[in-house]
Amino acid sequence: MHEFTITSSIVEAVLDLARKQGSKKIQEVHLTIGKLRVLSTDQVKFCYEVLAKGTVLEGSKLIVEEAAGNLRCSHCGYNAVFDPDNDPSFHFGIPPLICPQCGNALTIEGGDELVITRVRMLLPSVKRERDAGR
Repeated sequence: MHEFTITSSIVEAVLDLARKQGSKKIQEVHLTIGKLRVLSTDQVKFCYEVLAKGTVLEGSKLIVEEAAGNLRCSHCGYNAVFDPDNDPSFHFGIPPLICPQCGNALTIEGGDELVITRVRMLLPSVKRERDAGR
């Protein structure tokens, strides 16, 4: 289950950010996961909840946006959106990405990303010192 390993890395990155910012509570974590990344968003969410327990992430909301695959042919300029959910062969590996117009290989230009796009957290209040002479 590679979702657990990947989610562990996400949790560690957010915990590191929280430490650097001095946050004691994370409210939301937003992810963009490309459909070509072949991750189960349900499994990522489950792993996130398990890994968040006992940390500043506990009780936070994980919001996942899925990005479709964008394909382009550098030879003829063909562009397409590839949705692996509609292609049963994708579940057995990535099918050959051949341009339907000219037969050359297609380039993946999106849909394989995994990005933490936003973290909403509570930051400590800043205490202002007053001048002693005033």
